[in-house]
Amino acid sequence: MVIVSKQNPVVKELASLKEKKGRRERGTFLVEGDKMFLECMESGMEIVRVALLVTEERAAFAQTSFFKDRLDPASLVWLGEDAFKAVCDEKTPQGVVAEVKIPKAAPAPPQGRCLLLDGVSDPANVGAIIRTAAAAGYREIYLADCADPYSPKSVRASMSGVFYCKLMRGTAGEILSALEGVPLIAADMDGENVFTFVPPEKHCICIGNEGNGLSDAVRGRADRTVGIPMQDPVESLNAAVSAGIMMYLLGYAKK
Repeated sequence: MVIVSKQNPVVKELASLKEKKGRRERGTFLVEGDKMFLECMESGMEIVRVALLVTEERAAFAQTSFFKDRLDPASLVWLGEDAFKAVCDEKTPQGVVAEVKIPKAAPAPPQGRCLLLDGVSDPANVGAIIRTAAAAGYREIYLADCADPYSPKSVRASMSGVFYCKLMRGTAGEILSALEGVPLIAADMDGENVFTFVPPEKHCICIGNEGNGLSDAVRGRADRTVGIPMQDPVESLNAAVSAGIMMYLLGYAKK
């Protein structure tokens, strides 16, 4: 059966995932586009439902062994063009969107080097940081009072990083409790030069809000504060850029 109405309950359920309330109520998020969808399937994330735009190309894709071997046929729905556009957040949908289970991960002690995002409010920054963290080996990420990492904008910016990082959300108090005993390295422009700083093997880099920096709670618990040297008149860098520089310098520092 092909669903053509934007008022269909299935369409409304999927479209609700574009909003934080819908994601919270259903415990799922949207993954859009061919590349992200294929990487989501490869990562082992739990796919609840897949919506395909009714085209010959999508019909052929649904018959491939790659698709059939990884997806329960009962979870597949076919949508007409108007219904499909109502579901998608992207301006130019590619013809596939998946509803994916949000992993449940309460703040817990890290196994290795990790990252704390403290009040990062731009979803694009959150996603970009997650992308770099996955590449740099900081795959345990704590988020305190941040933009939703499972919003469509964050998921797109993460470029599949959201599938491979353990994202632990909680209050600053809950997160700091989980990080008890782990050296916290605060990122601040007034800190010591990050290019000469040698971190302990296990550590947590703390990245603060784009405008206000780190909260008092996190700053007060920091063991060291490091900064990126800048030439006048530049005073700061984008949070995602700063986080990327910090992760690669500290994660690969010569001990």
